Amino acid sequence: MNPVVVIPTFVSTRSQREGGSIITTYDHPTPLSQEGDLPRCLESLTKVEGIGQIIVLVAAEPSIAHKAAQKTQVIAARFPELHIAVIGAAEAGLVQQRMEQLGLGKLTREVGLSGYGAVRNLGLVVACALGFDAVVFLDDDEVVTDADFLRRAMYGLGKLTRKGIPILAKTGFYYNSEGSYLSKSQNKWYNRFWQQGSAFNKWIERAMNAPRLSRSNHVCGGCLALHKEAFKRLSFDPWIPRGEDLDYMLDLRMYGSDIWFDNKWSLHHLPPESASEGTRFRQDIYRWLYEYRKMEYSRTQIDLMQVKPSSLEPYPGPFLEPSIVRRIRITAFLRSLARPDKKAYRKAAKAARTEAAQYAQRNCTKYFEFQFVWSELMSRIEGDQILSTALVRSAVSRAEAVAGANANGRVVERDPRVEKAGDVVEAGAPTAPQAGVPEQLAAQYSNIDPGMTSEIRLNLAD
Repeated sequence: MNPVVVIPTFVSTRSQREGGSIITTYDHPTPLSQEGDLPRCLESLTKVEGIGQIIVLVAAEPSIAHKAAQKTQVIAARFPELHIAVIGAAEAGLVQQRMEQLGLGKLTREVGLSGYGAVRNLGLVVACALGFDAVVFLDDDEVVTDADFLRRAMYGLGKLTRKGIPILAKTGFYYNSEGSYLSKSQNKWYNRFWQQGSAFNKWIERAMNAPRLSRSNHVCGGCLALHKEAFKRLSFDPWIPRGEDLDYMLDLRMYGSDIWFDNKWSLHHLPPESASEGTRFRQDIYRWLYEYRKMEYSRTQIDLMQVKPSSLEPYPGPFLEPSIVRRIRITAFLRSLARPDKKAYRKAAKAARTEAAQYAQRNCTKYFEFQFVWSELMSRIEGDQILSTALVRSAVSRAEAVAGANANGRVVERDPRVEKAGDVVEAGAPTAPQAGVPEQLAAQYSNIDPGMTSEIRLNLAD
């Protein structure tokens, strides 16, 4: 396997974007004036054996997108031992233009740098264009402490179960700041109708005592490995406000596949505190109402597998039941009485009755429509020499500009070649040393053995 590590990072003009749309409100974006957690994450990757290409996706408001990519490139330049390609707005523009050239139309909402799902989709498109056969997603607020992290990520990927089912997607788990894999969610009186943490704890305790690989009800988006045959078939959902990782597991099930849990693959998750827990709960309201409506709609489609909440016990099944609407309203009200962020919780309670429900109803069918486009998109993009060469030229040009600026002690200036996406793409591409892979990336490939078939089956739960 030749995996690429993809790390989304979210940059904003301030620590919490209250004024952003529901899709572009992130848990803890890094202010443009601060380095954030990305350097710590990259530093931890220097100790990982077999690490190859790393792609950092830079999501930022349009007004600061250029500066955010430059800032991220400056951080990447501090780790010359790592092969890091920074993908910002300029590169996203190249992808959009190439998709239009291939007759796929404008897909800025579905593939881009706005929203958790769209950002992950951009990472998949870039990985596919560059010819990688697996993607390992990390988050920028995580730390890898295991030198065998990448080998563990590839363990079993692409292999078959005893029943001949391919393992095309797998997730691990993370330790929190207390060194535990259990949720720190508190069982307070105001959470009586929202036992998300305790439900998750019941599930993971069971999974940790199972064989190494078992079917998963949970997905850690920052510890997620996808085989090419999975991500070429299904995209992430760009209409879900957050929880796009767990949603991907549900999507796979609807389309006849699974995500597998590896209880030997882990990292440490050390996020900063959220600026507003009420705002995060508001996004959870949008998320679960949307998820419920989406699952409800899927059961009307004859070409999709029927995924019942009862098959997802103890988590997330209860959050996909019709009772989720009532539970959201009660929890928002109770928290507005007890928690410090009272105003945000009152706003969240109002959203549950009005715009969140309307958002779910309006958008719950769009993901399924997009899947017809996605498979065609990935088929045309796979190993595309024009796009892959343009992406590499753009990323290398930025890196060279930053290196030159550092050497001369001046302000970084972007190479004008990469600001004109059309000129870059139309320039064509030379013959690559591997199918669809530009020369600059050929040396950054890993070759990791996912393990013997017999070994996988011995470590597999039915």
